[in-house]
Amino acid sequence: MTERRFPRLVRESVLPFSCIRELTMADVAFVVTTIAVFALVAFIAKGVAKL
Repeated sequence: MTERRFPRLVRESVLPFSCIRELTMADVAFVVTTIAVFALVAFIAKGVAKL
């Protein structure tokens, strides 16, 4: 029985676990930063509305 293997292009495109982990952390950092920016804008808008 012959062993089925992925083509070289597919095998080389698979990222190592450490790289996937770094990309996930970058996504988390982006989401947290985006939420913080929106919270800051809402806080400033609330302060301006009180003027």
